[in-house]
Amino acid sequence: MTFVPEPFAEHVVACAGETGQAWLDGLPDLAADYAQRWQLTFDGPAMHGYVGVVLPATRSDGSPAVLKMSMVDKETRDEPIALEVWAGAGAVRLLDSDAARGVLLLEGLDATRSLQTEPIDDAVRISTGLLRRLSVPAPAGLTRDLRIEAEQFSVAGPELWADLGAPFPRKLLDAALDVCAQLGPTAARLLVNQDLHYENVLAGTREPWLVIDPKPLIGDPEFTTLALVWNRWSESSVDDRFAAIVDGAGFDPDRARAWTLVRAVQNWLDFVGNEDFEDVGFHAVQEIAPWAMR
Repeated sequence: MTFVPEPFAEHVVACAGETGQAWLDGLPDLAADYAQRWQLTFDGPAMHGYVGVVLPATRSDGSPAVLKMSMVDKETRDEPIALEVWAGAGAVRLLDSDAARGVLLLEGLDATRSLQTEPIDDAVRISTGLLRRLSVPAPAGLTRDLRIEAEQFSVAGPELWADLGAPFPRKLLDAALDVCAQLGPTAARLLVNQDLHYENVLAGTREPWLVIDPKPLIGDPEFTTLALVWNRWSESSVDDRFAAIVDGAGFDPDRARAWTLVRAVQNWLDFVGNEDFEDVGFHAVQEIAPWAMR
């Protein structure tokens, strides 16, 4: 069974080296194993994100589903926990899973329709409404905690900034570190989807729109703001986009701006470290970080 898109395979190997290649080599057998276990018939071309492959399928009862196989890392390992908690309310329904192997069976959605192509005002309104619904008390078992990650960045951030040759003014880094020191220890104990953006909201049948591919952690919902600001970056001003997000999600505006600064600085460092200077996100964070520090 050959289904791994070449760009995806190249990305995995570039990021994970031999470990990534070994995981790619095992995908055909993994897919065949779970197709048999869950009685699936694959019936469409493979799709992929950054760390996972999705195979459209039909279940034995004729209902549509997808088999999702991801490399297990700190951002993907808790996905089934979040989906179980949401139980299909505002998010794709989890039908079965083998979390240890990064394999999920999900209900089938319309992969040809996402909020990426809806008018931006509608996309913000819908996504923030979903974000508000999904901000529920964090369940036991989540392995990422904003309180811990803020503390870790306070130590690692200055070292990384120096190692990368001071790629932006130190005052931006210091402001981000100040946010981590002030807000990190008191971050909320809510289930947060760090990667809720417009391409990760697909059309459904049970509900018009459903969130997919969560990157869960325990913390403040405001920590998610950047994903909705920098995606579709050129379609509205930062002030207008931020105001719409805060209003739609019911965010504390000061906390949302503060965490947006932290995430913009973190992503700026990531882009420089990966030499990913052509990504539209790299250009976006160079404007968002100074804006958020105001």
